[in-house]
Amino acid sequence: MKKITTVMITLLLVLAGFTTTAQQVQVKQPRAGAPGTWRLLGTTQAKFVADHDIIVIAGPHDFFRRLKFKVTDAPLNLQRMVVTYDDGGLPEKIDVRYNIPQGGESRVIDLRGGKRKLRTVEFWYKTNGVLNGRADVTLFGIK
Repeated sequence: MKKITTVMITLLLVLAGFTTTAQQVQVKQPRAGAPGTWRLLGTTQAKFVADHDIIVIAGPHDFFRRLKFKVTDAPLNLQRMVVTYDDGGLPEKIDVRYNIPQGGESRVIDLRGGKRKLRTVEFWYKTNGVLNGRADVTLFGIK
């Protein structure tokens, strides 16, 4: 009887430890970010078989003044971006024409009209060869 009681108490202590650990490790939702900080807007993968990709800005649309993007895993020759605004106005075509090395970033791109709500950002590019693989393009915005 004493062994069963000891085993039961040990089992309860172990389960209580797992419960405490599970409560401490909670996934927090991303916050919108303070003004003046870059916010992640989305990521796409530029494959050598396509010539453009679109990032749809999900969730509640926020105002942004500037954009930039980072390229990882392979170099990319970005020709232009097309930014579609949430207010239904004409899309903004931005000529980039820049070879971005693996791990490189774009310049900061000012949006016309100041702070604007974004719907989509479309990237038109040339990949730099099949052997370089796929380039991940991560878009950031700042208020």
